[in-house]
Amino acid sequence: MKTQDFDYKLPQELIAQHPLDSRDDSRLLVLDSTGKLVDSNFYDIHNFLLPGDLLVLNDSKVVKASLNLNKAGKNIYVILNKQLTNTIWTGFAKPGKKLYIGDNFDFDGNQVIIKNKFEDGTVEFEFELKTGFTVFDFLDIYGSVPLPPYIRKGVADSLDEDTYQSIFAENLGSVAAPTAGLHFTDHVFVQLNKKNIDYCFITLHVGAGTYMPVKSENIDEHRMHSEYVEISSIAAEKINNAKREGRRVISVGTTSTRALEASAIENGMVKASKFETDIFIKPGFDFKVIDGLITNFHIPKSTLLMLVSSFIGHKNIMNIYSHAIANKYRFYSYGDAMLVIKNLK
Repeated sequence: MKTQDFDYKLPQELIAQHPLDSRDDSRLLVLDSTGKLVDSNFYDIHNFLLPGDLLVLNDSKVVKASLNLNKAGKNIYVILNKQLTNTIWTGFAKPGKKLYIGDNFDFDGNQVIIKNKFEDGTVEFEFELKTGFTVFDFLDIYGSVPLPPYIRKGVADSLDEDTYQSIFAENLGSVAAPTAGLHFTDHVFVQLNKKNIDYCFITLHVGAGTYMPVKSENIDEHRMHSEYVEISSIAAEKINNAKREGRRVISVGTTSTRALEASAIENGMVKASKFETDIFIKPGFDFKVIDGLITNFHIPKSTLLMLVSSFIGHKNIMNIYSHAIANKYRFYSYGDAMLVIKNLK
């Protein structure tokens, strides 16, 4: 398929610039197994799930990965992308041409050094920090929340430190939020427990490429970014038991989906492991693990939109987005959510 097949026109006013006061007040658009669209709210999501369903959530925690460097009086905006070692990260800089290998930036005795630059615009940053200081400690002091550019032009405020993070986020490493998880509240989990709907947590550290549109005309020519995945033995056991017992596995977010499908082995089971994945889920993909998906509304021409389209079909996803726009749903990271179930009739 062509990248253009995943384009749509979205009124700017539908791009959510702030979260709602209560996370679970967000709207929920449900496509059930009969193909029917239902308008609801996230706090009622348990009404569309079955006892025994297993939700799989991504517990990755967002790092304060935005950093401002000053060179000769000029500001250089940096967004870190991926941790390579304890002291080396890759990332992007704007304007990157102002940086040279060996450039050193001092932050109260902590050093950020330009270690390498690559033709694709990637920059390697090395951190030489005070004793006992980790990169995460450094970023917590000098960095800021890496909002995507479509939210207030990427400029975060103090509230985003909490709101651009799920309530169950635990493992530091993402530079963009796994946004489907942002809707969950203690109240939602209470309702899930009452209905005997189970859940477990896996980790995929989201990279900056997650909200980048595909630029190649043919989607098969797109090169997917690589991200770190960790599936614990406890999570793998829960997932595999659900598959054996014929219970539905509902992925919370495209990140959880990528992690699960990348770890699939025989009969839709998954393997407890730590690995890197650059899996590109696009139309024609054979899903082996998930039976349903909770996700936000994604930007045009993105790999995330292609993933959801591959799960429920191009016609269905375009109909859903048309309905959401007509009914003024809120889009993207701080926006509303949708629930889609496999095996449409």
